[in-house]
Parts: sequence; structure tokens; C-alpha cells
Amino acid sequence: MPNSRIRPRERDAIIQALRAGVVPKVGLRHIQVGRTGEIEELIRDIERIEDGGATIRFVVGEYGSGKTFFLNLVRLIALEKGMVCLSADVTPDRRLHATGGQARSLYAELTRNAATRTKSDGGAMASIVERFAMQAVNTAEANNQEPGEVIRENLAHLQELTGGYDFATVIGRYWEGFDTGNDDLKTAALRWLRAEYSTRTDARMALGVRTIVDDASFYDHLKLLALFVRQAGYSGLVVSLDELVNLYKLSSSRARQSNYEQILRILNDVLQGTARNLGFMLGGTPEFLMDTRRGLYSYEALQTRLAENTFARDGLVDLSGPVVRLANLTPEDMFILLSNIRRVMQTDDSALPDEAITAFMSHCSQRIGDAYFRTPRNTVTAFVNLLSILAQNPDVDWQSLVGSVDIVQDQSDDLEINPSDETDDELASFRL
Repeated sequence: MPNSRIRPRERDAIIQALRAGVVPKVGLRHIQVGRTGEIEELIRDIERIEDGGATIRFVVGEYGSGKTFFLNLVRLIALEKGMVCLSADVTPDRRLHATGGQARSLYAELTRNAATRTKSDGGAMASIVERFAMQAVNTAEANNQEPGEVIRENLAHLQELTGGYDFATVIGRYWEGFDTGNDDLKTAALRWLRAEYSTRTDARMALGVRTIVDDASFYDHLKLLALFVRQAGYSGLVVSLDELVNLYKLSSSRARQSNYEQILRILNDVLQGTARNLGFMLGGTPEFLMDTRRGLYSYEALQTRLAENTFARDGLVDLSGPVVRLANLTPEDMFILLSNIRRVMQTDDSALPDEAITAFMSHCSQRIGDAYFRTPRNTVTAFVNLLSILAQNPDVDWQSLVGSVDIVQDQSDDLEINPSDETDDELASFRL
């Protein structure tokens, strides 16, 4: 049966992403299954951010279990709720704390990917600032004031915060460029907001400010940005960071410790109610969380705050804590997922019968056991490839193909250690 509800652009994006083994950024609602409790809990987090609170969640799951899919789905929900969303992958060169520009690089990546409901693909920083400016213009006209005066009044409370004075100055300079048609000034202001200035000298020459967004001010500027987007009329700011396992893989214990201290600072701010209109979603593997030698549990203060509820056992769950452990998909969930993919891909009446999906799942189970629904990435990719062959070769019978599908268990490289430009830890410097 044709599925007219899926737009061709969404359909193509879903198919291409699934074939490549990555998560599509659009159309997730067409293939989402399971994990209802976890999604409902994150929706409550979004409502808490909108009410002026702050949240932090560690989304933990095995490699290939759907962490990125889950983070993207919650991100899309946040956009629909009127949030501004920043998203990025943590890498050895983009991390939460550093002294060589890596934290500034992460901030730059986050702001480049800034998204709103109308600009869901990113690049929304300019429209966010312009929305704030236009609101100031409307207020000025209603109160017979100058727009610049209204902007200064609206940003006055930010000047009391760390980095807030120069932040407010840069917003004012953007308005000046907007009002006078000076595109160079607008571009310079956006560059500063996106942490693209690497030296204070360049920023002072372009904008007259004495500071930049650097490694030391990474988190402070996220808090400033959360208050600013709220004042611009958005519901709040959601920061989504995936692949935090790359912190676990850093070879330098000093670098890991510093990043974990930054996470602890964010966690404390959220739990103590210091941050406002700000939410964090951090995606990682169980090793990143629970390894007592290299993971978050190696830092005692984090282990204490992130420990599981001791009553959550024997089938009992507690989703209210900072850690959200993604439950495995059941075989029934996997069947629905593959059915949804079939619905997306097949636009004519020759849909693959349900018995073919059952046979495909049985084949996967025989090849790799229950991993086919616990870490479904490779299973989904193989199924998409099967449907593609059937679509392009209508004379081929699905029964002749299912048994020949080659599928392997998803493997991770989580234990590979990344080289670091800092001193290695553990026994690297040990000498007899």
C-alpha cells in the first residue's frame, strides 16, 4: 500500500542514512519504535527547561544500540517545543575541557550546528540574534525608545555573569551592523558568537571586546547562550553531545580527569538549580560510564552522583535519575521497526509480506544470536539492502535472497586508546 504521508525528501534521507549505517536527521517519527518510557521522561525534561529549570541526562547503551537515534529523536521533539538545540560529537580534538583549543573547537561545532524549528539542519545562530533584535525593535516602537537602548536594557542582567559584558557588547555590535547595513560588522559578531576567533587581538580589532570564547569559558558561554535564547523568545537551550566514549579513550589521565571535572561542574549546577533554561544530553557506552579505571566511575564524586537506584532491580525501573540506560529492543520491537522501514521504502503495492520479515529475523538470529535486536544497526542496514535489491530486481523472489544475507555482529572500538598530546598516564612513565 503506498505511503503518501512520507515526503520524498524525507524518504530519500531515511533510506540513504540507514544504508550507510547512520541515523537520519529527518523523518525519525516514521521508523521510531519502543523506549516509550525513556522518551516520556525526556519530554518531561524539556518541559522543565521551558519552566526555567535545567536538566542533564547520560544516555547509555551498547555500541549500535540506538543512542544516536534516541538523541536525535529527543532533539527533534525539543525543536518542536520551541527550543534551540546545539549538537556535536565529542572527539579527541573536540572535548569539554582542554588547554589547546579543543574545548573552543567543540563550542564552535555546537554553535555551527545550532538549530531551531524553522532551521532544523543547523546554521541558525544568525536568525536567533535577528529574532532578538526584531523583538527589541518592536518594543522600542511601542514605547517610543531607540532599539539600541532596549537591547542594552534587555541584556543588562547578562553583564553580571562571567563573560556577560562582552557577550552583550557583541550582540549590540550585531544590531549596529544590522541597523546600518554593515555586513562586515554582523559577520564579525557572528564569528565571535560561534567561537571562531582564536586570539583576543583579532576580536578587539573587529568588535572592540577584550575576550573571546576560549577553552576556559566554554561552559560559562553555554549558560549565557541559554539565557539569551530564552530572551529571544525560545523555550530554552538543549545541548546534545554524542560519542563521549572518546573521553574514556583519551590516553592522558590528566586530560580525562579535567573533562570529568567539567562534567561534574555541569552536573552540580543542574542538580543544585544554578543553571537556567539549559539541558544536556550526553551519549556514551556502558564502559564510558561504569569502568572504574577510565570511565566516569573512576571519579568518585561522579560515581556517587550517577549510581543506580539500588531498588531498581528484579524488573523495577527508575528513569528519574541522571542516567538513562536504553532498554534492548524486543524481537517484537524489531519486527515493527523492520515493518516501518518496509513502509518507508516500498511505495507500490508489492510490499514484502510479513512472513519475509519473520524469515529475515530468523536468519539474523541464527547468524549472530540475540545481538540482532540488542544492537540493530547492522540488521537494519542488511534489511535496507535486501529491500533495495528486491525493488530493482522485481523478478527475484525474496525467499531466494533471505538465506544469503551476510550479517555480522556490530563491533566497537571502544577500548582503543586515542593518542594524546599530553603526558600519558598509568605506567607510561614508569622506569626501573
